[in-house]
This record gives sequence, structure tokens and C-alpha cells, in this order.
Amino acid sequence: MSRGFVKEDDAQTPPIVPPRAALPPGTPNYVTPSGLEQLRIELAELEATRPAADADHTNDTDRTYRLSLLNGRHALLAERLASARVVDPTTQPPGEVRFGAAVTLRTVQGGRAGFERTFTIVGVDEADIAQGKVGFVAPIARAVQGVKLGQKVTLHLGPQAEVVEVTAISYN
Repeated sequence: MSRGFVKEDDAQTPPIVPPRAALPPGTPNYVTPSGLEQLRIELAELEATRPAADADHTNDTDRTYRLSLLNGRHALLAERLASARVVDPTTQPPGEVRFGAAVTLRTVQGGRAGFERTFTIVGVDEADIAQGKVGFVAPIARAVQGVKLGQKVTLHLGPQAEVVEVTAISYN
């Protein structure tokens, strides 16, 4: 068939499906129970939008594009849910920083001495810096995992090393 009979508007590029948060190769997909629930809610919301997108026939090209995008997001989310390994933070050792820990660090050397920061180590899909949730694969989370209460650890998060002390650990 000659290209002369094909409408250019119909030749739409396939949608670019935004990837999920990255997991290093071979790394298990650890999630907290609330993280698993968030993924399930996200899946339910995604599935709830499909009937409306499927029923909208005002522009078939746009409809096809939206459905392809929804299908791509659904596939990535289903894959992430299938690989999820739930870790209950309440089963972790209380005096050691592990997955699910809310940890407080105080700077003792380098950086601003006395500065405190608190964050919770969670799965990559539930990480949210604004809420103080850091993915377990983040450099700061990896640096403090296995450290016990009162221990000091050197962080190499920028051009200058910083020594911090673990001042609090909790598992909610």
C-alpha cells in the first residue's frame, strides 16, 4: 500500500511508559506491609480507569494511545507486585538498623556537628523523601544497615565524609 493513502495523524508513536523505581539487578523487591498495600491500591486505581478509557471513542488514535499507556503501566505494576517480598518491620532486631527501621542519625564529625536527621528505610516503590522515607538501596540506607544503636558510621554521600552516630532506632 502506498504511503499516500495513510493519514499521518494515525501513525502515532508508541507511548513511553514511565519506569518504576529502579532495583539493582539481582536485588529482591523488599516491601513493608504498608508498601504492599500502596501497590495494591495503585493497581486498583489503575484498573478503575481502564473502563472509562476503553469506552471513550471520540478519537480512536488517542484512545489507543491511552490504552497502550495503561497496559504498559499495568504490566510494570503487576510485575512489581509479583516480585514483592514483604518484610514485617516488627520482626527486625530492635537495636539494629534493618529494613523498616526509622533511624535517627546525629552528625559528630564533618558536616554540621550536632545536626540530626531521621528517616525510615522502606521499599523502592514506597520511598518518598518528602515524607522521610528512603529506599533500602539508597546510599545512606545501605551505609547504616546493620549498625547498632550508639554506633558511629562514616557516610560518603558527597565530597566530604561525615561521621554520624545512630541515636534512635524504632520499628512502627
